[in-house]
Amino acid sequence: MGSRPHPAAPDPTGAGRLLWRATVATLVFAALEAAGGYWTGSLALLSDAGHMLTDGAALALGAAAAWIARRPPSRRHSYGLGRAEIFAALINAGAMLAIAAALAYEAFGRLQQPGEVKGAAAALIALVGLALNLGIMKWLVPHRNDMNARAAVLHVLGDTLGSVAAVASGLVIAFSGWTPIDAVASLLICLLIVLSSLRLLREAFHALMEGVPLRLSVEDLGRQMAAAEGVESVHDLHVWTLSGSRIALSAHVVVRDLSRWDLTLRELQRLLRERFGIEHVTLQPEHSAAPLVRVPVPDPARPKR
Repeated sequence: MGSRPHPAAPDPTGAGRLLWRATVATLVFAALEAAGGYWTGSLALLSDAGHMLTDGAALALGAAAAWIARRPPSRRHSYGLGRAEIFAALINAGAMLAIAAALAYEAFGRLQQPGEVKGAAAALIALVGLALNLGIMKWLVPHRNDMNARAAVLHVLGDTLGSVAAVASGLVIAFSGWTPIDAVASLLICLLIVLSSLRLLREAFHALMEGVPLRLSVEDLGRQMAAAEGVESVHDLHVWTLSGSRIALSAHVVVRDLSRWDLTLRELQRLLRERFGIEHVTLQPEHSAAPLVRVPVPDPARPKR
């Protein structure tokens, strides 16, 4: 008997399409911001433009991973290629750590040798970048349950904080002439980026190691499944991440009446889907063993009374 392949992994959140839109918008503004930084002499704007260029590449990586993840399963990859999203999140988190290190190095250098900046013009250009980043954040935040989209949100958040720093430093420089404010703000941004990146890095590595998703508890899942009507117990319960937003579960379910298994299965699938967001479920039914009644057997060697 031939096996029927699973359909291609859906993109229920539409995160893949939004990532492409965010990529185009980020790259276009990065070019405009670089031109503005060259005109104003603002190293902050030039740095932010380079940051946005890197983030545009990261968003493109995430969008490509989302497209790859929707390819149908094959004989060589029976679960499909959903793990591409996790790899993209891992790479993006590592890239953000590298970016934060580069920005911190640059900030320390700027503290020692501050340069002349057209503060008002730099603040205006950074304000446009801030508006763009907030718009992209508004697109992506509703899809934060998808690990790949969350990695993209992390990059855009770094851009947003960079734009805030550029606006603030531009205004301070315009009104007071105190240029070190730009470097101080950059160091604070680097700290926030590092903390968020380490969290995403941990989650992506945990998913690659097929760990239980951090928001779920095997004990809680087992208890709630065992509390369903007709279920006596659950064992050999396994939960792992298939892709950025897909979770799989398998378990052995001990039931009282195998003839009602279809009803029990539908109830368990509904429970796991609605309460835990788990769609890919494989359950093996087992009949509960009847209590063993020992019947005394006469011993032929013993004389009858």
